[in-house]
Amino acid sequence: MAFVLLSGCQPPASGDAAGMRYPILYMQLQKTDLPTRLAIPVENIQPRQIQDTWGAARSEGRKHEGVDIFARCGTAVRSTTQGIVLQVGTNHLGGNVVWIVGPDLSRHYYAHLEDYAARIQAGDWVEAGEVIGYVGNTGNAENTPPHLHYGIYMQGQGALNPYPYLVPDS
Repeated sequence: MAFVLLSGCQPPASGDAAGMRYPILYMQLQKTDLPTRLAIPVENIQPRQIQDTWGAARSEGRKHEGVDIFARCGTAVRSTTQGIVLQVGTNHLGGNVVWIVGPDLSRHYYAHLEDYAARIQAGDWVEAGEVIGYVGNTGNAENTPPHLHYGIYMQGQGALNPYPYLVPDS
């Protein structure tokens, strides 16, 4: 856990215990390809409302590894995919965050949450569309309008641009 707290939005190590509670489902996730189309994670947001901010410059010489989806504070955030909740916690960049292991062992990162969904915890199985938290501006987003930062990380490949998965034909 210290690694995540110090590294900002790097995914938790691949040698984690995500599959311990649901070993068969974990193995199925491992054998399933990441879909080319994912559900938009913020309730009542349409594809035309999402901007591709992948790679934009950020503080401390970083590049933006995700998309920011702006919405009213407290708007429901839903999982883009089925999977296992890997972590519910905080870090200095993302504030309140949730990590979910999805198909092909992809890691889905939901950051700047105002709060988490009731009773969500590491090890839980979630379905696509299930509420996992609520839009906020925690972490390094405290001086910005409320939004969800959503990122996808693949083992051995690092971060992927989530925009094409959320806005097809882009």
